[in-house]
Amino acid sequence: MAEMNFGGVIETVVTSKEFSVEKAREVLKDEVIAVIGYGIQGPGQACNLRDNGFNVIVGQRPGKTYDKAVADGWVPGKTLFSIEEAAERGTILCMLLSDAGQIQAWPSIKKHLTPGKTLYYSHGFAITWSDRTGVVPPKDVDVILVAPKGSGTSLRTMFREGRGLNCSYAVYQDASGRAEEKTLAFGIGIGAGYLFKTTFEREAVSDLTGERGSLMGAIQGLLLAQYEVLRENGHSPSEAFNETVEELTQSLMPLFAQKGMDWMYANCSTTAQRGALDWAPRFHDAIKPVVQELYESVKSGHEAQLSIDANSKPDYREGLEVELAAMRNQEMWQAGAVVRTLRPEYNGE
Repeated sequence: MAEMNFGGVIETVVTSKEFSVEKAREVLKDEVIAVIGYGIQGPGQACNLRDNGFNVIVGQRPGKTYDKAVADGWVPGKTLFSIEEAAERGTILCMLLSDAGQIQAWPSIKKHLTPGKTLYYSHGFAITWSDRTGVVPPKDVDVILVAPKGSGTSLRTMFREGRGLNCSYAVYQDASGRAEEKTLAFGIGIGAGYLFKTTFEREAVSDLTGERGSLMGAIQGLLLAQYEVLRENGHSPSEAFNETVEELTQSLMPLFAQKGMDWMYANCSTTAQRGALDWAPRFHDAIKPVVQELYESVKSGHEAQLSIDANSKPDYREGLEVELAAMRNQEMWQAGAVVRTLRPEYNGE
C-alpha cells in the first residue's frame, strides 16, 4: 500500500506495484469466481479476470445477454450456467445484476451462500438500503466490494490498452479474517488502476449523487440550458452545439483530464480565462444548494426507493425507452449526431 497526498489529505491507495497480479492469483487460487449477471459490469470484470488467469464462470438467464456471453467465449455447461447453478458452483458470488435484478434474484442466491463463501458487489446499493431491498447476507460469509469508477465497457477497453480504471473497495463483513486481502486481489484481478478504501454506504451514496449530479443528470441539464439560450437568441444548431458540447468534449475535457482545470484555463485565451474565473463562483453558488438537496435525498434512502419503485414496474423498460427517445430526439442531440459525422475519424456508428 502507498500513501498519497490528495491536496493535503493523505490517503492510502493500492496499485499493482504493491499488490501484483501474481499475488492476486495466489490469494484467489482456490476460488471459483461466479459472475452473476452479464449486463453492464459483468462482461468487463469476467473477461478481465479470465485473461488474468483466474478461475471464472458466468451465470446468466437465456436471452440476448446470454448470447453475448457465448460470443465472448463463455461455454455453456463448462463456464456458462444458469444463475442458480453458477451460484451453487461458485465460491465467490459476484452480484453484477442490476440493482432491481439483485433484489429479485436474492432468494435464489442466498440459499447457495454456504459458510465460507464470499459475496461480492460492485455497488453498495443492495446492502446499504437493505431495509428496502431485503438483502441481508448470512453472518458466516465474507461480504466485499470493488467498485470501478466507470462503466464495464471502459474497464474492458482500458484493460486491453494496458491501462487500469480506478476503483474503490470495501469490506462489509469479514467472516474469514481474509476479506480485505481477497478484496484487493479481486480489484487487481479485474484491472484496477488504483484502489482506494471506502465503505458500502459511502460508495452507494457518492455513486448515486455522482450519477444524478455532475456525471449524468447535472451535465445534461447544464448543456441543454446553454444550448436552448443560444438557440433562442438566434444562433444556429451547429454553432450552439459546438459552443456547448463539441468544444467541451473534444477539446477542453482532454486538457483538464490530463493536467487539471488550471492547465486547461492556461491554454485558453485571456478573454476566456477572465470570463470563466468571473462566472465560475456564480455557477458554484447557484448549483451547490441543489447538490446539497440531492445528497440529502440520496443519504435518506429516498432516491433508492424511487429507483426500486420505478424498476419494479412491469412496463419499466418501455417507459425508459420513451424517456431516452425524448432525449435522443432533442434538437441538441440531433445536431450532435450530424456533427459527429463531420469528425475526421467518423466510422459510421
